[in-house]
Amino acid sequence: MTNPRRRLVIVVRADPVICGHSGEARNLAEVALTRGFDDVRLLTWPIPALRAAGLPLKPLDRLLPYSPGITVERPEAVGDYRVPDGRHQAGLTGRLVELLAEPVPTTCLSMYLVPHTSVVVDAVGAARAAGFAPDVRTVAKAVGSDVTNVIRSCLREGRFGAATVLFTTFLANDEVVAVSEYTREEIVASAEQVDAHCGTRFAEQCRRRVTVSYPPIDSAAFLDPDPARVDAALARRGLERDGYVLFLSRVTPAKGVGDLLAAFGRMRCRSRVKLVVAGTGTALEEVRALAGQDDRVVLLTDVDDHEKPLLMRGCAAYALPTRPEPDFVETFGIALAEKMLAGGGPIVTTGVGGTLEAVGDTAVIVEPRDIGGLAAAVDRVVLEMPAAERRNLELRARTRAMVFDRAAVFDGLFPQEALAAGVR
Repeated sequence: MTNPRRRLVIVVRADPVICGHSGEARNLAEVALTRGFDDVRLLTWPIPALRAAGLPLKPLDRLLPYSPGITVERPEAVGDYRVPDGRHQAGLTGRLVELLAEPVPTTCLSMYLVPHTSVVVDAVGAARAAGFAPDVRTVAKAVGSDVTNVIRSCLREGRFGAATVLFTTFLANDEVVAVSEYTREEIVASAEQVDAHCGTRFAEQCRRRVTVSYPPIDSAAFLDPDPARVDAALARRGLERDGYVLFLSRVTPAKGVGDLLAAFGRMRCRSRVKLVVAGTGTALEEVRALAGQDDRVVLLTDVDDHEKPLLMRGCAAYALPTRPEPDFVETFGIALAEKMLAGGGPIVTTGVGGTLEAVGDTAVIVEPRDIGGLAAAVDRVVLEMPAAERRNLELRARTRAMVFDRAAVFDGLFPQEALAAGVR
């Protein structure tokens, strides 16, 4: 591209990682093209590095393409085996310095504080120290695992130096954002603990500066799928409309997939519906073992972004019994909001973390780890809930989820850019 006028750089774990926040980055990038940015770049990791990390990945041959004007860059590592860690991060930082050296007004968004916000802060500092004088504004967005994994582990283990670095790096950005109000509250509470131990003043800054920006979703990809496409997708999988309960998310203990399998064994509705577990993750082998030879349990590890809304639309119920774990608490629930847009059977979930910010009063709520309560809730939804109540939940859920449409979220996150583009 020659002579771009405005640039947006998002530093993130992008596709093919199975994570709602990689979808966030895609959706913000797509909207940016309609808001005056003519050069949009996702700085992310080489595929071999993602594989080596053990992250759950989508099928590489079925990734959705990005629109022209969006470039995905995967800088190679810097150094060789004698550098045991940080080689790929150095590649990301160096590439961002090269972009900042160009005389292009740039907005940098980092998602996941560790290590992406460090990449941005280090690159901006290096560019300024080198005399490039970049015209840059930085935005750091704290997502779920930043708090529930990184910050909490520092506090649990008494590693206050690491926590201090994290908060200092976060607050070094021009704007600081949390993915939900729950996440914002957790950031402040964690900062208070660091302050009490170290005599710092992070909590006051976080209270004053951290705002909330919910995950942006491409609502058009989920609304009103063609009924023929739904039926065809189900037929390919040997499924029927309203003939299965769907779990579609990362397959990890914190998502409650083990609880759901245990509950399915007790459900009266199992004689009428199958349980479809769609996704991959660290608990996949455990799920295989729990499912055993039960032909009522269907495991799908290759669902792509085209098929996802079709499976959601056709299910009798969608169950995400997320539960708090030491390394993760659901801070919003992007899959819940996507399901709300797609329609289909009611949602059964828990009130853990920020899930209620996603579903409001449009889902059936059960207590986490309550196997009997989960079984009873799904039975009620599938066997007893009147059609009128099911339809009412579906319509109210869709209306609520439109708040998370990617254009509205982008304009709230980048109000200056929206104003410049003439969006009111």
